[in-house]
Amino acid sequence: MGGAIARGLIAAELGPRLILIDPAMKTADARTFRKEGASTGADARVAQGTNPEALILAVKPQMMPQTAPAFADAARHAVVISIAAGTQIESLSLWLGAPKAIVRAMPNLPASIGKGISAAYATPTTTAAQRKLADRLLKAVGDLVWLEGEELLNAVTAVSGSGPAYVFLLAEAMATAGERVGLPPDVAATLARKTIEGAGALLASSAAAPGDLRRSVTSPGGTTEAALKVLMSEGRFEQLLAEAIAAANARGFELAKTR
Repeated sequence: MGGAIARGLIAAELGPRLILIDPAMKTADARTFRKEGASTGADARVAQGTNPEALILAVKPQMMPQTAPAFADAARHAVVISIAAGTQIESLSLWLGAPKAIVRAMPNLPASIGKGISAAYATPTTTAAQRKLADRLLKAVGDLVWLEGEELLNAVTAVSGSGPAYVFLLAEAMATAGERVGLPPDVAATLARKTIEGAGALLASSAAAPGDLRRSVTSPGGTTEAALKVLMSEGRFEQLLAEAIAAANARGFELAKTR
């Protein structure tokens, strides 16, 4: 994810104002990022002699306790932006020497192509200017919503953070079902992929609610209605998805207790 953020920041000409910490960043992305005057790496040497406006921690949660303390000095006057899932602000503050401005954010996989949706929460001591900078940095890889409470980030993770996997599963299931009614595997896979791609683009370009779009393609007595009756019978599709998201949300709280 750090590489995707780096590319977005370069495109937005925001690189020179920050340090991006991502031990897993590809060499090519890191090299390009440094050419733009930005700093990136995984140890304290990248922060020596710098006074960044922002410090972005694109570090895996299990590595954060070992990685973050080395950047306490750089974090002192910067806005710290963490995209580590389940890593609470209380822990980040402890590891970084209690900086005043901390933003926890949850982007999702489409951020890798600039089409992500992120949600973020800022500590009350984050200044308006620092929040504005965080807003610009996070919007470099897609859209952004701000949250009123840090505890909502687990629900965000369950809906949008994990959400791309649900859509990919739908594509797999549609392709498999297509094969079962006689389509060649390659045709079924292409139809499923392009249908989801096109439906997503239509949803993005339309002001209509998802339910309205669904109803617009559902002719009374037609094939779509027959399929939806199966999916929506007794609310089972909605219930299954609700259970899945509730499970992801609960797991988020469990993981937070260990970080």
